Amino acid sequence: MTARVLLVATGDVMAYARRTSRPGLATADDLLAAVSRGLGADPGANPATDPGADLAPGSAGDLSAYLGADLGLEVVTEDVRAEPSWDTSPATMLSLARRVRTALLDEGFDGVVVTHGLDTVEETAFLTDLLAGPAAHRGGIVFTGAVRPLDALSSDGPRNLASSLVAAADPALRGVGAVVCAGDELHAARWVTMADATAVTALSSAPAPVLGRVADGGAEMCAAPPPRPPEPEGEPETNVALVKTYPEMDPVLLTAVVDAGARGVVLEGTGAGNVPVGLFTTISELAEWDIPVVVASRCRTRAVPLEALPPGYGLAAKVGAIGARGLAPVKARYALMAALGGGGRQAVRDWFARL
Repeated sequence: MTARVLLVATGDVMAYARRTSRPGLATADDLLAAVSRGLGADPGANPATDPGADLAPGSAGDLSAYLGADLGLEVVTEDVRAEPSWDTSPATMLSLARRVRTALLDEGFDGVVVTHGLDTVEETAFLTDLLAGPAAHRGGIVFTGAVRPLDALSSDGPRNLASSLVAAADPALRGVGAVVCAGDELHAARWVTMADATAVTALSSAPAPVLGRVADGGAEMCAAPPPRPPEPEGEPETNVALVKTYPEMDPVLLTAVVDAGARGVVLEGTGAGNVPVGLFTTISELAEWDIPVVVASRCRTRAVPLEALPPGYGLAAKVGAIGARGLAPVKARYALMAALGGGGRQAVRDWFARL
């Protein structure tokens, strides 16, 4: 039975070609062609008619087996305009999340692969995971990217794309939610982060485990996925601020983002979820104004409410702050966006309690 996979290409490092006779951005069709032909350079090929023809010889090895007839893959390509990864807007992230959901729920695709720059792939993937709802049970949702351009020696893009297409079509990913694929590893969107901007092994789920691996033409799960998030309610609120705290921080920095229009605030605290005491009065005032304040930590923390911490910890809960339930600050921001779709501060508190 043929599996239908939608390939959505945003154009980023994976699609960059700088040293070829045809510099610029490769399209989704170009990327797929590069994978299908294994990037074997043909000196006599015409790059104007043969996508990827003059790329570096042997730069990714022979990947044709990934997309061979035995796998029965039908890949439908689609290009979307997007900002560079380091500046991807919430509007673009939401657009990609909705495209994934529609493809799986309404168009009958068995999986979706989205190419995305690695700078913020963890954010778009997590927001997609939060909004996937029943789509997560219909097929695989895989994000991927590359550290090296398409025409670089030993480019990691074609291999990552090939592995992602295989994984997205595998029934093993149904119900798992959004994952990020790189280096034949599958990372849960909730856990993954870009930990190294200098190496091909850029992504890490630590201290959580790698969720799975791509091998022998399929996805092999290595660990249980994180729990599915609460079902989305309403449209996410994109105007959410993320503020890093520090000792003796002036509370005016917190009120300034609200005055600028923020409908919610995530504070990046320390330790188990601590923020400067000087912010407590402002947090309490924001709670009275129905502006939710979520406290996350720059450290790894347990997925428990602030008020459940031992005495002396999580004191911001006493003035109305909501705990991030172990999410990293940047992930907590997108969780708060999704939670605000269901209403104000109390709705956010209830949503996070189920996260």
